Amino acid sequence: MYKTNDLLDLTKTRAGELLSACEYPWQALSAISDAILAIGETLPEDEFDHPSEDIWIAKDAKVFPTAYIGGPCIIDHGTEVRHCAFIRGSALVGRNCVVGNSVELKNVILFDNVQTPHYNYVGDSILGYKAHMGAGSITSNVKSDKSLVSVKFGGELIPTERKKFGAVLGDFVEVGCNSVLNPGTIIGRHSNIYPVSCVRGVVPENSIYKSKGDIVSKQ
Repeated sequence: MYKTNDLLDLTKTRAGELLSACEYPWQALSAISDAILAIGETLPEDEFDHPSEDIWIAKDAKVFPTAYIGGPCIIDHGTEVRHCAFIRGSALVGRNCVVGNSVELKNVILFDNVQTPHYNYVGDSILGYKAHMGAGSITSNVKSDKSLVSVKFGGELIPTERKKFGAVLGDFVEVGCNSVLNPGTIIGRHSNIYPVSCVRGVVPENSIYKSKGDIVSKQ
């Protein structure tokens, strides 16, 4: 339940080719920048503006003048980048997404129709199709002791060999307001996270995360 094909519909992102080569989704994190540069060169000039050598923005995207966009970056069709958003780079933002007020993105893949609308930090993470992060929810991408991140699944530890890895949200995941997704968090498809949660490890698909040790299946 933590492998790429268990979590993500790869037809809903321009990063499908990259992710299809990865058994585990976090294996794609080190290749996001190169993938953006390669994809960007294929984007039609009549559909995308190219304000600098490593940034592509769809002509029908809405980018507020106070937003900052660093490269490499792709902002796809129909996406809205709102007031004071801070895109630090290595961000592949899909179609019809919302990057909201004071949201910060760094080294991420946002699938189509993802919403990060209010005061979110998303770093070294992948958000699946129609995933939504409530106001103030963040991905914590570095452990306090700076050691390498492992994914906890029951009594098993799956090493990622990465110092920086936030979270992977499967398709249709809903994260409640002011929640923290600790390094190496994996949330299965169609699952919901209660507001003000502190989440670590793997949350199964079609679940409701109420608190640590209190995860119930949707009926």
